[in-house]
Amino acid sequence: MEQSLNQLAMGIDTVWVLVAAALVFFMEAGFAALEAGFIRAKNSINIIMKVFMDCTVGMLGYWAVGFGVMYGLDKAGIIGISDFFLQGEAAHLGLKIPLYAYWLFQAAFAVAVATIVSGAVAERMKFAPYIVFSFLATAIIYPMAGHWVWNPEGWLAKMGMVDFAGSAAVHAVGGWASLAAIIVLGPRTGKFNADGTPNVIPGHNLPLAAMGAFMLWFGWFGFNPGSSLSGLDMNIARIAVTTNLAAAAGGTIGAIYTTLKWGKPDPSMVINGCLAGLVAITAGCASVSPVSAVIIGAIAGVLVVEAVGWVDHLRADDPVGAVAVHGFCGTFGVLAVGFFHSEKGLLNGGGWGLLGTQALGVLSVSLFAFIATYIVFSALKATVGIRVTVEEELDGMDLAEHGIAAYSDSPTFPTHSGAPSLSNLPESAPMQWTQFSPTQSSGK
Repeated sequence: MEQSLNQLAMGIDTVWVLVAAALVFFMEAGFAALEAGFIRAKNSINIIMKVFMDCTVGMLGYWAVGFGVMYGLDKAGIIGISDFFLQGEAAHLGLKIPLYAYWLFQAAFAVAVATIVSGAVAERMKFAPYIVFSFLATAIIYPMAGHWVWNPEGWLAKMGMVDFAGSAAVHAVGGWASLAAIIVLGPRTGKFNADGTPNVIPGHNLPLAAMGAFMLWFGWFGFNPGSSLSGLDMNIARIAVTTNLAAAAGGTIGAIYTTLKWGKPDPSMVINGCLAGLVAITAGCASVSPVSAVIIGAIAGVLVVEAVGWVDHLRADDPVGAVAVHGFCGTFGVLAVGFFHSEKGLLNGGGWGLLGTQALGVLSVSLFAFIATYIVFSALKATVGIRVTVEEELDGMDLAEHGIAAYSDSPTFPTHSGAPSLSNLPESAPMQWTQFSPTQSSGK
């Protein structure tokens, strides 16, 4: 009888994790729609292709190398050295579900990290070098950070760092890797004036971006509750509620704050606010109260608006706000656990211990992600090059890199290369203009 009950419990947990993995993987559709909507139409096929490469090449990278680096055996707490190519049983993890189910869930997280960077480098990075980075991100960079935080032998895990679903291991890693990437890559042509002031380069389809944000929000119900790895864990209801409340608070404050700041609620910042709240609550969703979740989400809703401006002041061009949403708000979310943890948080009488561990942890994985990505991008820049030409950038990367436009009514006049060009339009060609908010910026 007991054996039958254990098998039933394992079956329930396995189905739960597989459903959660599907939800997390569906977030890639949200990333694709959000990023495509917040960039110009002439680059939308290119960004979607990069997301597809994350899901294909990146998935293979995590299967071949990344999972072993992240969850393999390790006595030093730095890097795993077993279970490559999904060989072995990973018995040291003490899983109560099949290894295949666990791998699928973790692989969906890995490709998400690479996709965070894809939005930041949009509209000017070559396709082939991006594929190289996507492989390295899922095979080495993210798994190393994840090993420290989530492998039972990881040095941060042994210190007691709390990062339940990845504000540090996923979002801070992806966000600060994005900053390193765009520093090496440089801004889009025309983004900054000679005095350093930024110019607005509006996206082409705000409704598409909003749809992507809703997909991401929906997928987060697999991202956070699914990290329990058990459908029998009654805390999954609390996790879902704190996740949802943080998103709601972030979006609400995003609307209010931009109204006070600019006179009208900025739609892109409302989207940003919701996603910032989700990113920030991801670390503590299982260990903070609903009230604390609202506070965390609200603070993130303000932080993301300001962080977009801070990134611009660095003359770092981030078309989709990846650094603001994932870097700044992911870091804040990790620190917030040190304040709001129901038992160990500073504001709940737990002292400074957890806050110190959280600060050390997020600083460590963020610095590692930044430095590793900076090295990878610098090496690619010095060898194969990472930017398209100015002419290709102005014509659009869809045509330059893929030879096809995203929309059937896009102009398709031949250029010297035989590809269609937006810069070779005859004077009589009709032009359509769409009005955008002067403050438009995006995140994911």
